[in-house]
Amino acid sequence: MKLVQTSIKRPVGVIMIVAAILALGFVSLRNLTIDLYPDIDLPVAVVSTTYEEAAPQDVEQLVSRPIEGSVSSLEGLEVLQSQSQQGASLIFMQFSTGVDLDSALLEVREAVSQVSGVLPEGAGEPNVLRFDPQALPIMTIGLSGDTPQELQQIAEDQIVPFLERQGGVASISIEGGRTEEVQIEIDRAELNKLGIDTQTIVQTLNASNQAASAGSIDKGDKDIRIRVNGEFSSIEDIRNTIITTEAGARLTLDQFASVEKEIEDTGTVSEVNNDTAVVLSALKKTDANTVETAENIQAAMDELAPDLPDQVSMDTVLDTSEFIKISINSVIVNILLGGLFSVAVLLLFLKSVRATLVIGISIPIAIISTFTLMYFTGETLNVLTMGGLALGIGMMVDSSIVILENIVRYRQLGYSMKEAASEGASELAPAVIASATTTLVVFLPIMLVEGIASELFTPLALTISFALIASLAVSVTLIPMLSSKLLTKAMENGKRYWFDRFLEKVNRGYQRVLRKVLKFRKTTVLLTLLAIGGSIALVPLIGTSFIPESDQGQIEVDVSLERGTALEETEKVTEDISERLNAFGDVIDVHYLSIGSGEMGLAGGSADRASYTIQLVDPGERERSTQQVMEELDEELQDVVGAEVEVTEMSAGLGTGSPIQVQLNGQEYEVLNELADQVVYMIEDIDGIVAPSSSTEDSEPQLDIQVDRKKASQYGLTEQQVISEVQLAFQGQTATRYRENGEEIEVRLVTPVDEHSTIADLENLPISTATGALVPLSSIAEVRQIEGPVTLLRENQQPQVNVTADIGERDLGSVTADVEAALDRLNYPEGYTYEVGGQAQDMEEAFGDLFVALLFSLFLVYAVMAVQFENFLFPFIIMFSLPATIVGVAGGLFITGLPLSMPAFVGVIMLAGIVVNNAIVLVDYINILRRRSYDRYEAILEAGPNRLRPILMTTITTVLGMVPLAIGIGQGAEAQQPLAVTIIFGLTVSSFFTLVLIPVVYTYFDDLSAKITGFFRKRVE
Repeated sequence: MKLVQTSIKRPVGVIMIVAAILALGFVSLRNLTIDLYPDIDLPVAVVSTTYEEAAPQDVEQLVSRPIEGSVSSLEGLEVLQSQSQQGASLIFMQFSTGVDLDSALLEVREAVSQVSGVLPEGAGEPNVLRFDPQALPIMTIGLSGDTPQELQQIAEDQIVPFLERQGGVASISIEGGRTEEVQIEIDRAELNKLGIDTQTIVQTLNASNQAASAGSIDKGDKDIRIRVNGEFSSIEDIRNTIITTEAGARLTLDQFASVEKEIEDTGTVSEVNNDTAVVLSALKKTDANTVETAENIQAAMDELAPDLPDQVSMDTVLDTSEFIKISINSVIVNILLGGLFSVAVLLLFLKSVRATLVIGISIPIAIISTFTLMYFTGETLNVLTMGGLALGIGMMVDSSIVILENIVRYRQLGYSMKEAASEGASELAPAVIASATTTLVVFLPIMLVEGIASELFTPLALTISFALIASLAVSVTLIPMLSSKLLTKAMENGKRYWFDRFLEKVNRGYQRVLRKVLKFRKTTVLLTLLAIGGSIALVPLIGTSFIPESDQGQIEVDVSLERGTALEETEKVTEDISERLNAFGDVIDVHYLSIGSGEMGLAGGSADRASYTIQLVDPGERERSTQQVMEELDEELQDVVGAEVEVTEMSAGLGTGSPIQVQLNGQEYEVLNELADQVVYMIEDIDGIVAPSSSTEDSEPQLDIQVDRKKASQYGLTEQQVISEVQLAFQGQTATRYRENGEEIEVRLVTPVDEHSTIADLENLPISTATGALVPLSSIAEVRQIEGPVTLLRENQQPQVNVTADIGERDLGSVTADVEAALDRLNYPEGYTYEVGGQAQDMEEAFGDLFVALLFSLFLVYAVMAVQFENFLFPFIIMFSLPATIVGVAGGLFITGLPLSMPAFVGVIMLAGIVVNNAIVLVDYINILRRRSYDRYEAILEAGPNRLRPILMTTITTVLGMVPLAIGIGQGAEAQQPLAVTIIFGLTVSSFFTLVLIPVVYTYFDDLSAKITGFFRKRVE
C-alpha cells in the first residue's frame, strides 16, 4: 500500500502529524463537558399550572381539560397525558422523533396562550418548558441555624442571586422557607352590622394601593413627568385605609378588623440532619459541565460563608458531581488496568520490550485522538463514553498486532528492517482494514435507530469508533515506520524459552485438531449445532432487564400516613424516624427531610406525606454496601406506628418509571377503578411482583358541598357567591400586594381560626344574603364527607388509571410476560383498553430497535467483506463464525447471573463486527497460500498454525482489556458490566469455533463451488 510506503519513507512527517494530533487531543480533553450519562434529547414538552387549594376534580375540569384541548391538534403530537392533583396540573406532550422541540415549544406556548384567559381566577400562568428526565438538581444545599423566615430572607437576598451568577448555573430554587404576609382578620357579624361586605374591602384596598402617571408639565426647557403614588409602603397605610359603610360612615380598616403581620403557613417542613432548614436546589444549564458547575457553586459557598450571620450555617446536602467524579475515576482505573493487561500479553508473546513499545504506543495515541473527535462532535465525558474507551482498550491494538506479527515473520525470513516493514504491512493491510471496517459498521445502525437505545449508546458507539479509526491509522502508518527503525533486536530469542515451547505445543496440538475436524467434518458441524441448540435453551433461564442500576450511595425513605393527617401529626412520626436514623450515624453522612412538598416544585404536596433523602458516607469509609444499609433501614423502620414506610435505593441517572406499569384507559373513572382493583388482585400473586398498587388506591377525605339552587335563590344567592364565602372563610382571599423594604408582601383577608376548624363550623358558616341577613350554610346546602381522589390521570383526552408494581428476585422480562398473560384473561368493557408501560415498555421498544440494528449490522458486515474479497462466497463462509457466538453470550450471562439487558444487547451487536475479524485473517491467509499454489488441505494446515499466534494475541488482549469492567471494579461500572461480559465470553468461545469450524465450512463451500463450476463447464462444453 502507498500509505505504508510513504510512512516508512517519511518518518519525520509521521511523527509531526502524531505530535499535532496529541497536542490537539490534550486541548480538547480540557474543554470536554463531564456528565454522568449522555444527554437524552427526547421530544417531550410539559405545561405546568398551579391552581391554589383546588381539588383534583376541579383542576382537571377547569385547568387540565382546556389546556389539553388547545394543544391536542398540534402537528407531530403522539401522546398527550395530564396529571391533575391538589392545586396543580401537569400536561405532558410527547412528539414524534425528529420533531424540532424548540419549534414545537413555540407552538405549544401559542396554543396555551389562547386559553389562558378562560382559566379560573386563582389559576397561575401556565408554564411551558421542555421535559428532560435528567434535569435534576446537581447540588442540594441546606441553610440552617435560624428561623425559616430569616433563612428565607437570607437565601433570597444574599445566596440565590450570587449562586445564580456562577458559571453553568441555570437556576436556584428554595424549599422550606417562610414568608411574611399581612392578615386582615374580619368578624362577619361585625361587618354585617356595619353594612360592609368583603368585596367592598377588597375593592377599596386595591383602589387605595395604586400608582399611575398623570402626564407632564413644562419647567423652562424641560418636561417633568407627573406620577401619583398612592401605593402602600407599610402596614400602617393598610390599617388607615378608609372604608365607607352602607350608611355613609367612613371608618379606618383597623376600627373593625385586626391587621397584623403573620408568617405564611405553607404546610411544608424541611430539615437537614434534624435541624430546621431552608433547602436550595441548583439546576445547571443544558450545555454546562456538571462537575465544573458544582465546583463553581462550592467555591461560591466558601466565598459567601464569612458574610453569613454567625448562627447560620450552609452545608452541602447532596452533590451529584461527586458520584460522577468517582464513576469517571473508576472507569479510568479500568482503562489503565486493561491497558496494563494488554501490554503484558504483548510482552509475553513478542518477547521484546521494543516490539511491545511499538504496539503499546498505539493505545495512548488512539485514546488522545479520540478526545479530539469527541470534542468536535459535541460528545461529553461520561460513564458510557469513557466506558467505550475501556471496552475498546484491547481492540485498539488488534490491527497493530496483526501488522507487527507479519513484519516479524518477514524479518525471520531474512528481510531487512525496511523491507520487512514494507512487505509485512502491505500484505495484511487490506485484511486489517477489512476487519476494522466490519467492527466499525456494526455501530452505524445503533446511531440510526430511534429511541432511548440510540440516545444512550450512540455516544459509546462513536467513542469506540473514533478509537478504532485512530488505532487503524496508527497500525498502517506509525507501526511500519517504528518497526523499520526500532526492531533491530526484536527477533532475538529472549530468556522465556518456556513460552516459545508452550506456543509450539499449542501449534502442534491445533494442527492435530485441524486434521481431525477436516477428517470428521459432519461430526464437527453436528457438535457445533448441538452446542448452539443447548445455548438457545439457556436463554429463558437468563431473563431480560432494562438498564442495570448504579449504586451512588443514596437511599430514599418515603413515609405515608393516613390521608388527611395534619402536619403536626406527620411531624411527630418523622421525629420518631429521625431518632431511629441517628443509630446509623456511622454510615449516614447527611439526611434531608421534606414534608408536604409538591411534585416538580409545584403545589399539590400533602401534609400526610414525607420523604427522606439519605446520602451515605464514601464506600471506603463503611463496611456495608448501600443495599445492606437499605435492608437494615427497612427492617428498622417497618414498625413505625401510624405510618407506612418504604425504603428504596436511589439509582443514578435515568428515571424510567416503575418496572411494571399497567395503563388502563376508558370513558369513566368508576369503571377504570373497578378494573384496576381486578388487575391488582390478578397480578399480586405472580412470582416476582412486589407491592402492586392502583393510582386510585390513595384517596383523601373530602367535604362535598351540594348547593340547593332553589333554596339559595330564595335568599338572592348564587352558587358562585356561596363558593366565594366558603373560600374566604377557610382559605382566605388575597386582596392586594405591596412592597416594604424592597420585599413584596401579600395582603389577605382571613377569618378567625376558631370559626373554621371543625365540620360544624362549615355547616354553621354564616352566608351574607342580598338583604344583609346571615343564613347558615346548612340551610341552603348539603355537606357530605366523601373520599376524593388524590390524582386524576388522562391520556389522549381519555381518563386513565395506572397499576404499578416493583419486581423482586425475577427478571423484568419474565414478570412482564406473566403479567400480560394475566391481563389477557380479564374481560374489558367495550371502549376500555390496557397497555403495559414503565420500564417493561421501554425495554420492549429498546430491544425491538436493537434487534433491527443487529440485522442491519449483519448485512453491513457481509457487504464490507464482499467488497474486500470481491467475492460473495468467502464472506458467507466467514459469517459462520457468528452463530457460535450465542454459545458464549448465553453461557457467559448464565454463569455470571446477569440478565440480557440493553447494554448486553449492544454487546451482541458489537460481537457481530468483532468475531469475524479472526475468520477474515484466517480465510484471507488461506486464499493467499492457495494463490501461491498450495493444495487446499496444505493451505489450511499451514494457515491455521501460522495465524494462530496473532489470533490468540488479538483475542486475549481484547478480552483482558475488558476484564476490569466485567468484574465491575468501582462505582458506576454497572452500565458496562453486561456489555463487557457479553463480549468476553462471546469472543472467547467464538474464537475457538472460528479456529475449528471455519476451516471445515471453507472446505464444504469450496467443494460446492467446484461442483457448480464443473457443472457449468460441462454445460458450456
